[in-house]
Amino acid sequence: MMRALRWILGRQELLLFVCIFFLSCSQQQKQPVAFVDPFIDSHKSRWFYFNSASRPFGMVNLSPDTRTEGSWNSGYLYDSLQIRCFSHIHAWQMSGIPVMPTTGPFEGHLGMEHTKSQFSHESEIAQPGYHKVVLDKYGIKAELSSTTRVGMHRYTFPATDSAYIAFHTGAMLGHGGVDSSGVRKVSEQEIEGFALMTGTFRRPKSTYVYFVATFDRPFQEFGGWQDSTLLPHTEPISGKNNGAYVRFHTGQEPVQMKVGISYTSIENARKNLEGELPHWDFDRVVNESRKEWNTMLSRIRVEGGSEPQRTKFYTDLWRSLLGRRIVSDLNGEYCDMTGPQPLIKRVRLDDNGKPLYPQYQFDAWWGSHWTLNVLWSMVYPEVMEGFCNSMVNMYNDGGLIPRGPSGGNYTYVMIGDPAVSFFATAYHKGIRNYEVEKAYEGLRKNAFPGGIRDRAGYDHSEIPISGGMREYVERGYVPERLEGEGIHKDGASMTLEYAYQDWCLAQLAKALGKPEDYALFTKRSQNYRHLWNPESGFIHPREKDGTWIVDFAPIGKGFNTLGFCESNAAIYTHFVPHDLPGLIALAGGNEKYVQMVESSFLKSEKHKFVTDHGKHAESWIDYENQPSCHMAHLFNYADAPWLSQKWVRKVKEVTFGDTSPYGGYNGDEDQGQMGALGVLMALGLFQMDGGASANSKYDITSPLFDRIEIILHPEYYEGEKFIITTQNNSKENLYIQSAQLNGKVWNACYFTHDTFAKGGTLALVLGAQPNKNWGRQEASDQQKTVSK
Repeated sequence: MMRALRWILGRQELLLFVCIFFLSCSQQQKQPVAFVDPFIDSHKSRWFYFNSASRPFGMVNLSPDTRTEGSWNSGYLYDSLQIRCFSHIHAWQMSGIPVMPTTGPFEGHLGMEHTKSQFSHESEIAQPGYHKVVLDKYGIKAELSSTTRVGMHRYTFPATDSAYIAFHTGAMLGHGGVDSSGVRKVSEQEIEGFALMTGTFRRPKSTYVYFVATFDRPFQEFGGWQDSTLLPHTEPISGKNNGAYVRFHTGQEPVQMKVGISYTSIENARKNLEGELPHWDFDRVVNESRKEWNTMLSRIRVEGGSEPQRTKFYTDLWRSLLGRRIVSDLNGEYCDMTGPQPLIKRVRLDDNGKPLYPQYQFDAWWGSHWTLNVLWSMVYPEVMEGFCNSMVNMYNDGGLIPRGPSGGNYTYVMIGDPAVSFFATAYHKGIRNYEVEKAYEGLRKNAFPGGIRDRAGYDHSEIPISGGMREYVERGYVPERLEGEGIHKDGASMTLEYAYQDWCLAQLAKALGKPEDYALFTKRSQNYRHLWNPESGFIHPREKDGTWIVDFAPIGKGFNTLGFCESNAAIYTHFVPHDLPGLIALAGGNEKYVQMVESSFLKSEKHKFVTDHGKHAESWIDYENQPSCHMAHLFNYADAPWLSQKWVRKVKEVTFGDTSPYGGYNGDEDQGQMGALGVLMALGLFQMDGGASANSKYDITSPLFDRIEIILHPEYYEGEKFIITTQNNSKENLYIQSAQLNGKVWNACYFTHDTFAKGGTLALVLGAQPNKNWGRQEASDQQKTVSK
């Protein structure tokens, strides 16, 4: 009996071993795209946050909308289980072309609230490039996919002669209303039209989106409505508060629809549709989208770590390539709205007449020097180059390098000129296929009165003064209580950001052979010192008369404290990424500075290092917002790298580790910025100065994975790949015990971009206790011996 029992147990152990073996094999074979989960933190979306049926930077971002109004808590919300429409544009201050399939008596003219349908997550699938959901009210299976500029729909209706698809072109959607819209029937299988999106506080000029919709079969009826009243079937639809519909007889076969969009013309919308999607093979579109995403995500391959860690890693990487949008057509045309009238422009073409890059639009670069700038320049340099070209185009069009364009408009979102760090990083990493001198000209203009720095957030006045540049040039700091329009008129934050941006401009000036500018902007980069108060021990805002503001406290209540943009002194005091040795000296040296920063982490740990959006003044550390994104890495610069290893891992785990619909990004992912930060933390790499200096440093912390391969783009970098390996990696073993770089002992907590660009291997040994001797050596003496 005992022998039989041992045999049975042995068989069970063998079966368990086989299961584990095949599970391990399946995990190793799983493609990066298969780890992406669009539902992560989707309970509290912004309009542009949730994406499913979208390509990288797609003009079309097709997905269900459970709430259709507002910039915040809109679009797809996980716990809102009624779909009001499927819309094609989820972008920074842009929306458009909502459609809704229904059955039964037509009621679309009564509005989306009347025709909304319950759905269940149990029958729902969302993946990169594909979304499936069942509309329970109508028994319709809806499937969505897309190319870059064309949305493709496959609707499986029940058998009926009253299957409708409504186009709510005149409805409020996302950020605002619609000034007017029009739809007309082109043939028995095609309609075309437009919607003129009302201007917003941020995007002040109304903006057209044009569309052409074709169907894989003739429709039986075309009609429309205005002001909730159905119109005669023969009339084109034009005006306000309107929309259109088509009706089908349906049986076993689904109805397929393709919707091409454009911001320039109906003609270009049709060209986009015909050029990108000439066929009706829905599954092919899904597979091609999945393949495109997998190709982009496979530029970083990871092994080891847990399943949730891999899921979050590739979802982070996916998001870094998702939120910012292409706005140019397949032929390279785009709409310039910087002047009094819209003008159609075109990007540069190659010798064959093909666009060299797309024109992009995006939310602010504010904070991107610690996120997207670093990641894109490492892994997606061609993307960074496209954005540089887009900004130079906008300078040529409207006279300013932008910090957040939308619909061809300048939005003047946030503060300063964060584009300068973007360009400095690109240039110093060899990303230079744009008008470099023209870019420098625009960035230099922004650094003086009359440039974009002179506009605080959303200041659209004719003569801006709200950015305080005159005071900055004359006094060396921006005082509080500035006059002028706009918001975010926060002098201390402006001073600190301008100083860093001056330093970035100095780096560009030096590289371009402009010694006078280099000296000027290097000197200005020290302006942060004018706000250091040795008595309070913090960056301390000043009044116009030069006195310190009274009732100062490092943290406060609400959105921000006086002087600090969406933040406080406890966080912004550390915003000196270009001169941390100088800041640390002001703070009393390494030991005191380490105590200061670690105290902030200890106070914030119970709050998971975040605070609610809108309460940024209340936290000592706030990884929910951009000004705090570097704080765990500060210890590397104060001779305590083991503490950066500790706190980066902690923040990655508790702040950005969640893979449920209720966490992971803390409600404000900002078009890939927090996704990019999550990727960098998982890689164990960071750049304090944003990569903006010549041969900039990559700070080293402990990665999450056993092996990481970063594929280097052959048109920009000499090497094939940069590999990071770890031994003894686990949740507990987070401290670096020793390292080798290209086979040589490495005792510095950083390496240079030149080393990265040539390719190589960084091998780390991890342990449960900090090795306080590792990482404290300068790399300069070792660097010559480790080149491959």
